[in-house]
Amino acid sequence: MEHRSNPKKTFIVTSPSSILVGKIESLFWLRIEGKGCFQNSVDVKRVVRTVMDGGLRNFVVDLERCPTMDSTFLGTLTGIALRLRESGGGRLTVLNANARNQQLLSSLGLDHVLEVDIGGTAWMSERQIAAVELAQCESGGCAPTKSDQAEHVLEAHKALTLANEENASRFQDVIVFLEKELHRNNDEAQRSKEEASQEPPQASQ
Repeated sequence: MEHRSNPKKTFIVTSPSSILVGKIESLFWLRIEGKGCFQNSVDVKRVVRTVMDGGLRNFVVDLERCPTMDSTFLGTLTGIALRLRESGGGRLTVLNANARNQQLLSSLGLDHVLEVDIGGTAWMSERQIAAVELAQCESGGCAPTKSDQAEHVLEAHKALTLANEENASRFQDVIVFLEKELHRNNDEAQRSKEEASQEPPQASQ
């Protein structure tokens, strides 16, 4: 049976690493080239949500060329898996995780939420297609605001605590800090809006 994919080739995301993506029949593949981090996790969440809105429910995150991941990236993957569960099912499979990444997933209890392929047997035929047909992920356009960034990182860390209650104590300080930061940013934005509305209109020439 012939597999066909038609990934749209687009401009590379500006981040410490790149993301290659492609749709292979009913499967959406993401390969992380470099560290999985805050910067590229924003685009991972954006592109996955777009694809999910289009009806796809099977995802692969290929970590063969990803040496490590930070907590925001891990939380982003966890949030995707939890959303799939809440929306009626789907799969998020992690492939080619090195020993360090396997340890990160296990220590945070995420190997019970994400399908981690340790044996290297999942999606065998699709691996060959992905090796040659993935395209670079499109940038999200406008850079996120400070509030957008804080909200994204907060959401990722809350997902980690939802996946494993033991993570609550690990990330409590981070979550409290981000909640305060988000509240402060929102207050500043509101004050700026109010000050702008109170400025007298300029006289016409």
